[in-house]
Amino acid sequence: MKVSVVIPVYYNEDNLMPLYEDLRERFISKIDYEYEIIMVNDGSKDKSYEVMQEIAKKDPNVRIISLSRNFGSHAACLCGLANSTGDCAVIKAADLQEPTELLLEMVESWKSGNNVVLACRSDREESKSQKGFADLYYWMVRKTSLPQMPKNGFDIYLLDRKVVGVIDQLDEKNSAITGQILWSGFRTGVVYYTRKAREIGTSKWTLKKKIRLVSDTLFSFSTLPIRILELVGFLAFVIGVIWAVIVFIAKLAGDIPVDGFTTMFIFNLLSFGITMLSMGILGEYLWRTFDASRKRPPYVIEDTNFDERKS
Repeated sequence: MKVSVVIPVYYNEDNLMPLYEDLRERFISKIDYEYEIIMVNDGSKDKSYEVMQEIAKKDPNVRIISLSRNFGSHAACLCGLANSTGDCAVIKAADLQEPTELLLEMVESWKSGNNVVLACRSDREESKSQKGFADLYYWMVRKTSLPQMPKNGFDIYLLDRKVVGVIDQLDEKNSAITGQILWSGFRTGVVYYTRKAREIGTSKWTLKKKIRLVSDTLFSFSTLPIRILELVGFLAFVIGVIWAVIVFIAKLAGDIPVDGFTTMFIFNLLSFGITMLSMGILGEYLWRTFDASRKRPPYVIEDTNFDERKS
């Protein structure tokens, strides 16, 4: 049996050596099966890749990949999974906020017959703003896209080789692997943990990336944007018909004053806003369709210490 541990890396130069030592102490030293660690540098401009190379010299089971630029967490995870060779693969963050012992629990759950094992957060030692965004995001996902999403979500997960093959075949851009995993519907186990506060380095999880995650989830796994568009259009039509009847009756009764600039201005302003909103939502779908049609790879490998399976 062989287990692959995939670690996406983005500006984690200070975390990587402590992370590897933690893996050696809490995972590698306690297992009786083969393992490999695949670190994927997602376009970091610090010394992350140099540290990865140092670690690879210490341990022949460490395989490293450097992407040509920052393609995003989805692409980095997909790259690591596609190049893994284990019977199962675990995605682990590089920020040391999840206890490494989780890997042992997840492998045991996989051995019991689960194709997918999710590491779900029971609590978070983080700021109220981080908790608030996470709670809002996962609530939205459950209500609009994926009702099977755990209440507090998940970032760490184990996938059986069969599931890795399915995710790799989907080959979707502008999407989220967590959503694809839930969508695939394989037998799933769950382990729980408390997410620790970050002690080394600073998070690169910016507001822009959070907004991108929300839009990717909505447009990839939900029909909500289109449904909103239909509802707004229907309401605008109904209001327009009612307004037309009122104006027609008032005209017949001779009650329409000469000046109606304010009313027309507000009506035109709202109509223009609805039109632009509709075009924006439709534009998101058109862009994603166009982006998929170009058949560009989700990531490009620039350097590695092994012969990659896919680029």
